[in-house]
Amino acid sequence: MTALYAYCGAAVLFVLCLVWWVGRRWRSGWSALLVLLAAALLLTPAYPREGVDTVAPALIVAGFQLATEGVEAAEHAIRPLMFTSALAAVLALLLGFTLLRKRKSASEATARPSVSPPAEPL
Repeated sequence: MTALYAYCGAAVLFVLCLVWWVGRRWRSGWSALLVLLAAALLLTPAYPREGVDTVAPALIVAGFQLATEGVEAAEHAIRPLMFTSALAAVLALLLGFTLLRKRKSASEATARPSVSPPAEPL
């Protein structure tokens, strides 16, 4: 249980550092996509094998199962990873179109190009 707590704590710290680092350099929609994908890949749980009551990180389970027993054995861990990654991409897309889009500042919204009236003949 301690190892799982340590892994989850390290993953959360990594995601927070990623938010801080990427948030300053990239546009908000792309940074949300990267951060949510990283969180989905690092924090998705899966059962290591049948008959086990504890869970482990799905990325690690999928990696070990792929390396040792092949794709068929790793499908139970790959399926939740694909689902949470797709959910993270959809959530990032929704956030990019709603909350994280650039807003016009008050000066840009009120500033219109000034068109001077035509000069009157003298």
